[in-house]
Amino acid sequence: MSVRAKKHLGQHFLNDENIASKIADSLSFKGCDVVLEIGPGMGVLTKYLIKKNKPLSVIELDRESVAYLLENFPELKGNILQGDFLKLDLQEVFEGKQLAIIGNFPYNISSQILFKAIEFRHVVPEFAGMFQKEVAQRITEGPGNKTYGILSVIAQAFYKTEYLFTVPPNVFNPPPKVESGVIRLVRKEDFELPVSAKFFFQVVKTAFNQRRKTLRNSLKSFGLSDKLREDAIFARRPEQLSVEEFIELTQKLKEDSNENG
Repeated sequence: MSVRAKKHLGQHFLNDENIASKIADSLSFKGCDVVLEIGPGMGVLTKYLIKKNKPLSVIELDRESVAYLLENFPELKGNILQGDFLKLDLQEVFEGKQLAIIGNFPYNISSQILFKAIEFRHVVPEFAGMFQKEVAQRITEGPGNKTYGILSVIAQAFYKTEYLFTVPPNVFNPPPKVESGVIRLVRKEDFELPVSAKFFFQVVKTAFNQRRKTLRNSLKSFGLSDKLREDAIFARRPEQLSVEEFIELTQKLKEDSNENG
């Protein structure tokens, strides 16, 4: 039995054992109670994760893949979740255990998978996996670069990010039209922000929605006071700001709204 790759699920099955092994090796497993693999498909990565002797759970939406995994990986009995990762309450399902998340992510929902992991950052100390190369670069890019944006700032506010290696299209069935990139995120020791995370996300997204404009113009909707508008930071464009400066900017906006609200 093998599983047919389904276009609507964004499935591209990795068939290179060496790359699968390298992806499994990208996790350090430090501070993790459980490993959660997203979208295992036919288990090319799964079999290397099983060898790590860490409690392993997998979540798979495709019924055909679930049947294949049950038949070929008896070690996973009781630890295969059939469902949508994006609808999962990680805190509840894993009872507050610390999770290392890994996977060969479907490109069409890979950014949403990352945002979901960030939402549950208090239980996700480590995250590694394969994205479309362009998205992988965006997540790990530093300021001053065109690919630096919303994903970069939000991921790097809570995690140390690292681009590990590039994967060519020909090692997949069916081959995607683009290259892939494998990245690793390790949660910072102090990952709590000194500002509301929700407000921080709002500031970052609003700034980058008009990335060619200076912050003075792109953040107009926050009702900047005349005093704040003159702050030097507002003469800059969003891609010029480091993560720390975005946090500082969020604090300034919050103080300004408190003083003038």
